[in-house]
This record gives sequence, C-alpha cells and structure tokens, in this order.
Amino acid sequence: MLINDQIQASQLLVIGPNGEQVGVKPLEDALTLARYASLDLVLISPNANPPVAKVMDYNKFRYEKRKKEKENIRKQKANVSELKEFRLSPVIDVGDFETKLRNATKYLEKGDRIKLTIRFKGRQMAHTELGNEVLERFASRVEDIADIEQKPNLDGRVMTMLLVPKKDK
Repeated sequence: MLINDQIQASQLLVIGPNGEQVGVKPLEDALTLARYASLDLVLISPNANPPVAKVMDYNKFRYEKRKKEKENIRKQKANVSELKEFRLSPVIDVGDFETKLRNATKYLEKGDRIKLTIRFKGRQMAHTELGNEVLERFASRVEDIADIEQKPNLDGRVMTMLLVPKKDK
C-alpha cells in the first residue's frame, strides 16, 4: 500500500479517520489534512476513479492486519484434524493392544483421525482373518467415541482401517 508522499495521483477521494467521506481533494490538501490529524494518508483503492485514500494510523493498521492473519491461521490449524497411524500385528499381545488402544483413545478424544495398519509377514498372509479380527476388536472397543470411516481393507501385505471421532460430542 502506498502512503503519504508515495502517492502519485493528483486528485483523491478522501475518507476521514472516523470513516466519514471528506470528498474529492487534491493530493496536497489530503496530505495536509492527514498531517494535521497526526496520521497517515493511505491509498486504499488505486484503480478507482478517482483513487480512494484514507486518513489512518498506518502502523496500527498493519499491526491489526497481521494480528488477524495470525488468528485466522491459528483457527485453521484448530479445525484441521490430524491423521495418526497405529501399527498393529496379527499376533499382538494383550498388553501391547491395551497400550495402543489407550493412546488411540486419547487422540480420538482430541479430534484426530486414526489409521490402523497391520503388516503381514511371511506365512501370516495365509491367515489374514487374524488381522481382520484384531482390527474389528479394536473398533469395537472404541465404538462409543469413534466411527469406522473405512472398513478393514487388504492392499498387498498391508491391511488398513480408518477411525474418525463421533460428531455428536
């Protein structure tokens, strides 16, 4: 944005510091008006006919604009749910299963999505139903806080399943 002496237009539509329309003024008069108010003359719309300039505190305007952008970025990050991946085994032990279940529950309560993967090794490929049972058991244990977005799906040697937090929380 162009401010004060950077403005090249000869005639400007000037808007006062309180938002009132002052009218079409020559550049020198607009600059005098801004200096008299101890503020800056900022060119808002250079392509308009005549160009529009506003009398304002430019540093305060820049500060508030940056503050709004940071707030918007923070809100965006809060709205985006992350995808957390948990790797299980078709022969997972009870203790390991409970630990992974506990950790996944924390993430689901935070609003993150969960991707469960099971990688089959060697002869385990002959018993993919074991992996399916592990995933179904996991889903049944968190069914009060999560919904199944994608049912267990075998792709090569990897079986995956997606869980999302329930909306009614």
